[in-house]
Amino acid sequence: METRELSVNLREAKKKGAAKLRQTGMVPAVVYHKGEDTITISVDEKALTKLVHSAESHLIDLAYPDGKTTRSFIKAIQFDPVSDKVIHVDFQLFSADEVVEMEVPTHFEGECPGVKIGGGKLQINLHTLNLKGKPEDIPEHFSVDVSTLELGQTLHIGELELGSLAGKVTVLGDADAPVISVIAPRKEAEVAPEETPAQA
Repeated sequence: METRELSVNLREAKKKGAAKLRQTGMVPAVVYHKGEDTITISVDEKALTKLVHSAESHLIDLAYPDGKTTRSFIKAIQFDPVSDKVIHVDFQLFSADEVVEMEVPTHFEGECPGVKIGGGKLQINLHTLNLKGKPEDIPEHFSVDVSTLELGQTLHIGELELGSLAGKVTVLGDADAPVISVIAPRKEAEVAPEETPAQA
């Protein structure tokens, strides 16, 4: 997984301080690690938004003004319900051999026969997946092969192929949860009304 650097500043957790901070183009955030004190920081909104809306997941080196850097990943994000701007972020630190849980985007690959031949449409149920493993083993995205899906079929979490990730990474979640489905075209999916028998 690729690592990106993000400049951060320490901040004091004050009442109403977060709102004032956002007015200056900064986003309040926290950095935590199990067994350690939580650190309150602020990050540049524009730089953070690029990371948050990236099509890939990244490890993040938090760079402090004193030159110190700590490796982390984004664990949780809060968005403004109106503007959809990022208003708070939780960063989680990790040690070299620590097993963590990370959310990564799904990428769908291959030519789907249910779409090409059957005329169906792909319905994505899960745009992200929660993976468990060592950060170095977790991919930037999870590739899902749709080349065997026929019309009407659904691929569930328990049916995902891990490939080279087998033995290194575990996909979390309900094994029966749908990841992607091939649905019939709307016209075919609609049930035609029954014809009324002609009066004798």
